[in-house]
Amino acid sequence: MLPGDPGFEQARRVWNGLVDKRPAAIAYCTGVDDVVAAISLARENNVPLSVRSGGHNVAGNSVCEGGLVIDLSRMKSRLVDDTRRVAAVEAGLTLAEFDSATQAFGLATTMGVNGDTGIAGLTLGGGFGKLGRRYGLACDNLLSAEIVTADGRVLQASASENPDLFWGLRGGGGNFGVVTRFEYRLHEIGTEVLAGAVTFLEPRAREALRFYDSFATAAPDQLSLDAAFVTSAGERLFSIAIFYSGPSGKAEQILAPLLDYAEGTAADVRLARVPYLQVQSAGDAVFRTGRRYSWKAQFMRELTEDAIDVLLDVYRRAPNENALLVFQQVGGAISRIPVSEAAYACRNAEFDCFPIAIWDDPAKDQENISWVREAWAAIRPHSTGAVYVNNLGEEGQERIKAAYGPNYQRLVELKNKYDPMNMFCLNQNIKPTA
Repeated sequence: MLPGDPGFEQARRVWNGLVDKRPAAIAYCTGVDDVVAAISLARENNVPLSVRSGGHNVAGNSVCEGGLVIDLSRMKSRLVDDTRRVAAVEAGLTLAEFDSATQAFGLATTMGVNGDTGIAGLTLGGGFGKLGRRYGLACDNLLSAEIVTADGRVLQASASENPDLFWGLRGGGGNFGVVTRFEYRLHEIGTEVLAGAVTFLEPRAREALRFYDSFATAAPDQLSLDAAFVTSAGERLFSIAIFYSGPSGKAEQILAPLLDYAEGTAADVRLARVPYLQVQSAGDAVFRTGRRYSWKAQFMRELTEDAIDVLLDVYRRAPNENALLVFQQVGGAISRIPVSEAAYACRNAEFDCFPIAIWDDPAKDQENISWVREAWAAIRPHSTGAVYVNNLGEEGQERIKAAYGPNYQRLVELKNKYDPMNMFCLNQNIKPTA
């Protein structure tokens, strides 16, 4: 698809409406041979190259200015082996499409929180999701991958085949080539989970944050407790989202401290058994394609009194009712995997904390982006200093190094081996030294 072709203006758009880039061409690939051809075309003509699956990245790195976009969104093959509990899928699937295929057998693996996110970018950067505390990240459940490298080779990467590359693909992003196929380990969770939310009015938020910190950090792996400051009908609220995937007979005992605390203090309590697919798509209405988004994230180990002061103050200055201040809970199984096991390195945090601005009017860009930056800077003294690479915007090389910590130099060596000319640079880029 070229500029001027019918549909090009829509085709160049990505999830974040703040991104407005004009590529020279978009190559809609339908198989690995198309990917090889597109990479060869870009290499031989020395044009910029970007790779798009779901296009959900906040920085908009999946579309490039004046170059070639390799679009994988038509590569939708999916095969679920319910006996082996393995899914072999192509890179064009969204989370909703992946979940739909695996849930046909009551199976799942960790897969994000928005249904229109692409599985490829999510997995290659790590892959947070509500099953993460129980089963690890999406990349921790990756068994193998098929990848086309900068020189046009089609390689298989697994624990036994090109293991160095397999290590790098589990968290190292799109730095080493275009992954066209993934094979995941699946887990039996059934088709329903226990989910809901406990919501507190702002005057109760400080006490609720204290409780959230102590209860969430001691919670068993089957329980995931994300939280957020939100605004509804002009009222500031603090809400704790409940997701429980363990045995139903233990739910009452596990959730009792939270529900007891909520009695008499919470403005609203909702809890029910619901389809897993419903939970996985619950955020889609809020994070609609085409709206304008900005956020900056950082990890936290605990919510100290000083941190709570800052968080409350930050959200009181939110620019509009759509703004959020999110706490995505990690820990659990994620934290028990050695840092050296995969490229993903941020294993020692309890929460991923980030202010999110959401708006529609381009005239409001500066005030929304400024709030995000100011909020992040205020929270930073209370963070670990590390960051989830999939939550990075255009924040510079030092922030990329902070995402990979002790694994960064090993990733540079892999980059030198598989992409020494840095053909795959439109990402959170690991720069080669060769």
